[in-house]
Amino acid sequence: MLKVMLIDDEPFILQGLKILIDWEKEGYEIVAALSNGKEALDYLKNEEVDLIISDIQMPVMTGLELIETIQKEGLSKARFAFLTGFDDFSYAQRAIKYNSIDYILKPVQKNDILALLRNVSDLERENKEKEGDRKKMEDAYLARNVIALIKGKYDGSNLEYVKNHMQLSGKIRYVDIEIATGLSEGEEEDDSDMRLLQHQLHSACREVQKDNINHFIFDVSYDESSYDVGFIYCENMATRYDLTDDDYLEGLTKKIEGVMLKPVRMICGKKVNDISQIAKSFSSCRMLNSIKGFHNEKRVYIYEDEVQIEQKSAYLCKKSLDECIDAIEKNEKNRIEKSVEKLYEEMYNIGENSNLVNLNINYLLFQLIHLATEQDDNVNQEEVIQYISENSFENSLSRGSREHLKNFALQYADYLMSLRKNVSRGILSSIEKEIAEHYAENISLRNLGEKYYMNSSYLGQVFRKKYNVSFKDYLTNIRINEAAKKLLVSDKKINQIAEEVGYMDCDYFIRKFIDIKGCTPSKYRKNNNPN
Repeated sequence: MLKVMLIDDEPFILQGLKILIDWEKEGYEIVAALSNGKEALDYLKNEEVDLIISDIQMPVMTGLELIETIQKEGLSKARFAFLTGFDDFSYAQRAIKYNSIDYILKPVQKNDILALLRNVSDLERENKEKEGDRKKMEDAYLARNVIALIKGKYDGSNLEYVKNHMQLSGKIRYVDIEIATGLSEGEEEDDSDMRLLQHQLHSACREVQKDNINHFIFDVSYDESSYDVGFIYCENMATRYDLTDDDYLEGLTKKIEGVMLKPVRMICGKKVNDISQIAKSFSSCRMLNSIKGFHNEKRVYIYEDEVQIEQKSAYLCKKSLDECIDAIEKNEKNRIEKSVEKLYEEMYNIGENSNLVNLNINYLLFQLIHLATEQDDNVNQEEVIQYISENSFENSLSRGSREHLKNFALQYADYLMSLRKNVSRGILSSIEKEIAEHYAENISLRNLGEKYYMNSSYLGQVFRKKYNVSFKDYLTNIRINEAAKKLLVSDKKINQIAEEVGYMDCDYFIRKFIDIKGCTPSKYRKNNNPN
């Protein structure tokens, strides 16, 4: 509701203005009804209003004296409208001089007041839209500067702008925030749905952390198929409440989940001394994200807790690890299984514990990332590691167990073989042909990967790289285009055409059709059918 102040030295006029129209219906609330400008000045020193409707001729202080004082002292940004019983152009001239938006003659007519209120409402709406656009531009510009720092490609102006526009105090870490729900078997990501969920996550983060909303950055990840939100965490966010990093981030995660009504996960990079070093924290966050599949599931993963490389008590089983890496690189299945067994036997003989297992598995995964990067440095290897580790995990296993690692090693060996053959060059044309012929069937990256002996995560990345869209969007476009053809050459019902192009859910088909064609199937048929 917009707040309005009425000022007139004649009580019956004030009462008449109150009952002349339904103020609430027009979106207004009368917060003050006063008899002169002095009373108005006293009120405005402590309260804010959006619109002042004032008589010009009043005792103690006139309406014109009031607006002059308000503007000179900067007391209020309220819009001003004058009432007067004098049809005198000199009053109108002075009112215009002080940017009064209206000049209404007494006796006041209902339509005149309604026109004034609706004009003010329109102006307020325009101002809010402009202010919103300005704020979005400022946020976007700050985000670009922050991302430059996160990715390590920045200059002094980027650094200075970020330091001047963010509340940075104490040590800092980069935190990746993501929705923790996974996809069901055979299900593929729908980019538009995931993007919507990402926007909701970003809004939820800003809602629960209003004091630091510009610390949440949309679209940070190198991987364009990622739907997470970046968070620049500062140590003082926790210390001012006498909390540890773990406690503060756990609490923040729960608050975000309360808004999203979905489980949320945080991956926290290592702590650095200054925002200029945030790229190091981001890099460690990506590494931690790739190996978390071998650690127990949590709400919050903190780098220092999960990657304990420098423990004096921990022992690196270097010989067994090198043998395991060599077997994976050569894709020798029997040798892979034996080398994993040998690694766990050695860890058991030393005195198997979670720290020892984490140390050795982390070392193995980091070496495998390096090995794959040598084959193809254009692929996000951390994402592939994450995907394969999750895919190789079964509910009957423990995360980081020998069977989990064995399944992972066997799948990763197949992935490396795909990289060496550089199969993406030849296989994608075959896959493209298969999609064109079988688009109406239940096609997924997973079953295509199995058919062509490719890791499905790697296949998804090279597919996106070649066609500039995800596999899911590529398939959707083909299905919708085929449906559009059928709409124009037949009189089949919409649900029948939906089934023929691969959609059992007609409502979902219609939504996708609107997304791509900009209208419903029925309207498309009507607008484009010459008959």
